[in-house]
Amino acid sequence: MHKVSDISIEADVLAENRKLGQDNLRHLRSHGVRSLDVMGSIGSGKTLLITKMAVEMKKKGLRPAVLAGDVTGEDDFSRFQAAGIPAVNVNTGKECHLDAHLVDHALDKLDLDSIDFLFIENVGNLVCPADFPLGTDMRMVVISVTEGDDMIRKQPLIFVDSDIAVLNKIDLLPYVDINVDLLDRDYSKVKNGAKLHRTSAKTLEGLDQLFRAIDIDL
Repeated sequence: MHKVSDISIEADVLAENRKLGQDNLRHLRSHGVRSLDVMGSIGSGKTLLITKMAVEMKKKGLRPAVLAGDVTGEDDFSRFQAAGIPAVNVNTGKECHLDAHLVDHALDKLDLDSIDFLFIENVGNLVCPADFPLGTDMRMVVISVTEGDDMIRKQPLIFVDSDIAVLNKIDLLPYVDINVDLLDRDYSKVKNGAKLHRTSAKTLEGLDQLFRAIDIDL
């Protein structure tokens, strides 16, 4: 009985999160805000990639903002602010992921009528965030060349549940022992033939293709 109760509670939690996520999406769309949930492990380069994308958007007259999710601290939040990007810091305390309830409260701290696009940087993790959609138009998972070529085989669910997958830090390819073709094959297999995007947040390589993938015309 104990196991049945635990499963029931977990199902209720996930269902309630999905409902709140749908509310968040309707809220954002009612203000004309498009949104992207950016997931990935610690060190994959999510923060810099979001920063560079947001800066490029600003150059073209778009108005981006970021919800900076982390267990604790303000490091990423401070980096976004230093780049001139409106941001809200969202700490989870002990949880390994953001959830729709936290995002709902964070949205209250933004003037949604003053932004066009919202990045939500999820907590660095390739497991938990997959089960908790936040209410965004798209979900993107970022891995880096420094993490090895078995990441997709080890954690397939987050790739299945994401609309876009990115292999970041390709400027480091000459210095790491990694089989990129294997990553491409693994992603194509779990995502029905989809392509793994390649980027370098440092050099901006691949950003044009990534913008097209999220339907942003710069």
